Amino acid sequence: MSRTMRDVPRTPGTTDESPRRGGGPDDTHDTASRAVVRHLTPDVVEPAARTRRPVSAQREAVRSRAEGTRSHSPVMVLLVLVATLGILLYAQFLLNPSNRGDLLPYSMIIVAEAILVVQALLAMWTILSGGQDPRDFDFHATQDTLFDEAEIERRGLEGTPHLWPMVVDGREVTVDVFITVYGEELSKIATTVKAALALRGAHRTWVLDDGRSDEVRDLAAALGARYIRRLSSNGAKAGNVNHALAIAKGDYFAIFDADFVPKEGFLLETVPFFVDEKVAFVQTPQTYGNLTSLVSRGAGYMQTVFYKFIQPGRNRFNAAFCVGTNVIFRREAIDEVGGIDTDSKSEDVWTSLHLHEAGWRSIYIPLTLAVGDAPETIEAYSKQQLRWATGGFEILFRHFPLSPRRRLTMDQRLQYFVTATNYLTGIAPLLLLLVPPMEIFFDLRPMNLHISVLQWFLFYAGFYLMQIVLAFYTLGSFRWEVLMLASVSFPIYVKALWNVLSGKDEAWSVTGRAGKVSSPFNFIIPQVLFWVFLSLTSLVAIVRDVDNGVLTLATVWNLLNTGILTAFMVAASREARAIKRYARAAKRGELPEPEALVLHDETPSAAPTRTQVSRPAPRSAEELQELRELRHLADMTPSDDPEQAARDDERHAMLVGAQALATRRGRREAARRTDGSTAEKQKQEVTS
Repeated sequence: MSRTMRDVPRTPGTTDESPRRGGGPDDTHDTASRAVVRHLTPDVVEPAARTRRPVSAQREAVRSRAEGTRSHSPVMVLLVLVATLGILLYAQFLLNPSNRGDLLPYSMIIVAEAILVVQALLAMWTILSGGQDPRDFDFHATQDTLFDEAEIERRGLEGTPHLWPMVVDGREVTVDVFITVYGEELSKIATTVKAALALRGAHRTWVLDDGRSDEVRDLAAALGARYIRRLSSNGAKAGNVNHALAIAKGDYFAIFDADFVPKEGFLLETVPFFVDEKVAFVQTPQTYGNLTSLVSRGAGYMQTVFYKFIQPGRNRFNAAFCVGTNVIFRREAIDEVGGIDTDSKSEDVWTSLHLHEAGWRSIYIPLTLAVGDAPETIEAYSKQQLRWATGGFEILFRHFPLSPRRRLTMDQRLQYFVTATNYLTGIAPLLLLLVPPMEIFFDLRPMNLHISVLQWFLFYAGFYLMQIVLAFYTLGSFRWEVLMLASVSFPIYVKALWNVLSGKDEAWSVTGRAGKVSSPFNFIIPQVLFWVFLSLTSLVAIVRDVDNGVLTLATVWNLLNTGILTAFMVAASREARAIKRYARAAKRGELPEPEALVLHDETPSAAPTRTQVSRPAPRSAEELQELRELRHLADMTPSDDPEQAARDDERHAMLVGAQALATRRGRREAARRTDGSTAEKQKQEVTS
């Protein structure tokens, strides 16, 4: 499901870190991208317009920018402190022996709420720690001199910013940009590749195709990018990157998933950090531009607090970790730890852990420099969360962060412990869902009968209501989709925990991979069973309360849980109906014909942009055919995956359309040249 992502102009002062619709490489909106940069570094000037200043003046300017920056507003700090107080009061209320009820439900409440309380307290601590901008004096000084203006002028590259040489600490550096591909839509890959080619600063763009698709290979050649494929898919994405590192030899390398479109200034905002020789990688947030469905909104906004507040706080402890895309690494650091980790499906966090143990430094900047796609279906969301949770539990049980054998600081140990235990918060709702039925069927209460509903609500609200207020302040509104997904995802995390404990290995899956979409009910059977059970329990509770003439807290609690699961069932039903409609239309041949993939614009933009972006010249149909016949450009091993073969056939049709377009363009150009020469001859005859 491709999305055309464009920057949406924003008014001054708006933040750019939260998930939003839009963002991408569209050159006509470069002003919006520059506005974001100015919002965070108000005095930064575009390189093309930068004039030389005395060194002392430059240092004074960058010092004024680096000093006095603060990530959190006073309101944010106040909300965090109040939320922390609410957490402590709720914990005191639960642990008070006089409030204890029956042992079994009380124990389940204590276990579930202990996980949530500990995670919330550590999150508050991390958020309050993130008040310092990682862009220091050295960063700004390096950014001001990143592009060698004299060399740009000498080489005549003023109008081709993607070729501007970059200088870090007095030395010209090389950057490789990796785009990892594994069965994504061809149009989506093309959008990302074109944006990567247009990045400001000299770099080499590589398409790393683990899907072994000839159409992807031809697309990369047509756009002017380098292409790499492997004979096998060992190590999944990590193995794909490690294989590319055996070929590409740049000083730094950036990684983008095929559905994350980088902005033109990505290298300008990240490479200057490497003036510090101990910086191993610079991570930027995952921002989503497809928040159109219930699942994509829930999945996207679920990550907002993490990317906007948690990751910046980790900078204080040198514990910000890689998230697999929108990141740039120092080649030397990765070589020292033996490459990207291939022993886990969450290669990103494991590689970060190895780098931190080796003494390297990480940087996170809360600046959106690439926009991608959140999972849009229940299947995609389930597979994504299973992969992430498995990686977290692997750290907990196979590489316990608090062990004295770990070469980490105490702050880093705590931060990785939070990472390793974070997905236990996804299992906690399972325990809380079972508490109301215990009272309804067996009259087992978690709290003492002397506790009134109002008293329970006051302490409960002090904890959960403040979390909602904090999320409201972060997102700008209350996102019930986040609450829904957080409450119904417990089977995913239980499965991930069981897989780690039992040593079961899950096949690698890509969030945005194209292909046949399965019914969502194939992935939510436990949720369906719980929904049926809670619905019947609610009926029993209502009948009981009507007979007793009293509405109990257990009934209200169970009805709330049933309502959340019902909303999820409705979303799954809508998704299933949409899949069936699509399948029926495909069977009847009623689907619209796919549009030909346009690799290059036929007409130039009416409004010239401030920075001219150079792209490869259009290729004729004959040139494209020659590229297809150059067997030495890549391993031509055919795909043994039937689904991949079917996708290759579909994409072949799209490339045929592109070739036909190139042929028509060539004929028009030849006709224009013929008309021009004929007119010139006639003019000469008239003159003579």
